[in-house]
Amino acid sequence: MISRKLIRVVLLSLVLFTAFSAYSIWTYAAENETVHADAAIVLGTKVIDGEPSPALRERIRHAVSLYEEGFVEKLIFTGGKTDGSEVAESEVSRDYAMQLNVPEEAILIETESMVTEENFLYAHEIADEYGMDNFLVVSDPLHMKRALLMAKLVGIEAHSSPTDTSIFNDFKSKLPFFARETVCYVGYVLSKAIQF
Repeated sequence: MISRKLIRVVLLSLVLFTAFSAYSIWTYAAENETVHADAAIVLGTKVIDGEPSPALRERIRHAVSLYEEGFVEKLIFTGGKTDGSEVAESEVSRDYAMQLNVPEEAILIETESMVTEENFLYAHEIADEYGMDNFLVVSDPLHMKRALLMAKLVGIEAHSSPTDTSIFNDFKSKLPFFARETVCYVGYVLSKAIQF
C-alpha cells in the first residue's frame, strides 16, 4: 500500500515542477534567438472561414519579415485541416505569404499535422528531403518553450524566433494561454519521462 508520506512527496514534487515550468515558460517567452538559418518552421494554428486567424496571421507576417530580411531562404508552413476546416492551415498560410510577395518557390508546406509535435515531425521530413538542417521556429512567445523542446526531441536543430506582434499581448489574453501552456508543457514532459 502506498504510504501517505510518499503521496505527499509526489504531490509536492509535482507542484514544484509545475511552478518551475511556469516560471521557465514565462521567462523563455522573452528570448529571441533569431539567427541565419536554412528555413523558418511556422507552427500552424486556427483558420477561420478559409482565412488565417489573428494569431496565425501574425506568425505568417513574422516569418515573411525573416525571409525579407535574409535570415532564412525558405518558409515551411505547417498544419492540417483542424477544427473542421476544409482547407489546411499550411495552405492558408502559404496563400497569405504569397499575397505578401513571398515567391511560391520559397515556400514549403505539410498538410497532415494536427498538433504541434506533428508539425515538427512532418517539417522534419521536408527538411530531410531538401537537405536543410537548421531552423528558426516561429510561434507566439508563450508557446516557444514547449515548441523548442518538441523540436529537439524529434531531432531538429532550432532557434526561437517568436512573433513580436502576438495577439496575446496583455494580461487578460496572456493568462489563459499561459495556463494552457503550463499544463501542456508539464503533461508533455511527464509523458516523455514515463516512456523512458
